[in-house]
Amino acid sequence: MKTHNSFEERFEFNGTAKTLSLVFIVIGVLAIALGFIFGGEHVQRTYSNLLLMSYYFVCVCTAGVFFCAYQYVAQAGWSAAFIRIPQAFAKVLPIASLILIVIVTFGLFTTHKVVEHGKEEVVPYLYAHWATHGLTIPGSENFDPIIFGKKAFLNIPFFYGMLVVLLGAYSYFGWALAKCSENEDSVGGMSNYDKSFKLSCIFLVIFGFTFPIFAFGVIMSLEAHWFSTMFGWYNLAAMHVSGLAIIALVMIYLQKKGYFTWLHIDHLHSMGKLIFGFSIFWTYVWFAQFFLTWYANIPEESVYFYIRWEPQYKFWFWLNIAMNFLAPLLMLMSRDAKRVTNRMMWTCIILIAGHWLDYYIMIMPGTVKEHRGFGVEEIGIFLGFAGLFTYLMLNTLSKFNSLVPKKHPFLEESLHHHI
Repeated sequence: MKTHNSFEERFEFNGTAKTLSLVFIVIGVLAIALGFIFGGEHVQRTYSNLLLMSYYFVCVCTAGVFFCAYQYVAQAGWSAAFIRIPQAFAKVLPIASLILIVIVTFGLFTTHKVVEHGKEEVVPYLYAHWATHGLTIPGSENFDPIIFGKKAFLNIPFFYGMLVVLLGAYSYFGWALAKCSENEDSVGGMSNYDKSFKLSCIFLVIFGFTFPIFAFGVIMSLEAHWFSTMFGWYNLAAMHVSGLAIIALVMIYLQKKGYFTWLHIDHLHSMGKLIFGFSIFWTYVWFAQFFLTWYANIPEESVYFYIRWEPQYKFWFWLNIAMNFLAPLLMLMSRDAKRVTNRMMWTCIILIAGHWLDYYIMIMPGTVKEHRGFGVEEIGIFLGFAGLFTYLMLNTLSKFNSLVPKKHPFLEESLHHHI
């Protein structure tokens, strides 16, 4: 069936979006520089915020690979018309991965002095709970029997191996799926689609088993005495919801700029259903992790939440659940709500901010400890990474020969998606 749309259309990355993204990158660089110049606790806050935003950056790009993969495995047709957007996320993942590895390296090998339990210790800015010298050496004044019991995986070689292997694998699959889609435009046929299907099946098996390990290593090990088997799935849900929210926001932005004219409100509606559903799943895992820890009342487990109920964090702890559960629940529950573009846009913005707060609550109590409000480091570094992601993602999107996979076997189904 013919359509009135031009599928040769390419995205041109220029104008306000390009200018603002570059301005935000400069703001981010200045915020990082000021954090190191101010010294003292500002350095710790800078490292913690760099970890937060580089992890968030990686998670959003990984969500692009994840989205593409389960669409192929489900043989879903509705998403074909805008699959270039998550493919752009996926192609940025190698850069995001490299940034995360660089930040963790500096955080691990740059040390400072702190006073713990009445004595002065030299600890790294990141992962001090397991990377401080002497924690796994019997007889050392820093010896910690709990960390000693976990030394098989809480050590620097394993940590780097995990980061490089997992991020390398996720990046490869993201690149391969995007490459197959581009090849499909050139040669047609089913060979590239079939290859994408197989790659997606392999990726989802690997990803399902390994992403919790990635979350354990990068985030949970910041407080290495604590352990939750649900933490990996909690992070998986947060990664997916924030990725979906940003994909939907990009769809809305590009349509307002005159691109993706073949998309209609039913595509946004379907994205809204995914965002709503996985926000509820995030809430389920959040509550289950919290409730089981509270019910067991084991000191070494409940201390994680006890710290987050200190006065400086308690308000943000409850705001987190309000933003990431109540906002999508109240704003997207009805069918009509998912079909109102501005409502979807604001829900996505709230969720993006909400999951930033979610990661903030995961990271800061174990590193910064005392919350002193949101300052230059928090705001500036957030804007810097937002600008960097926007610049890289939209620049990548502009490199595709067309904004639609012209020879995708389910393209017609996507163009006539109605619910």
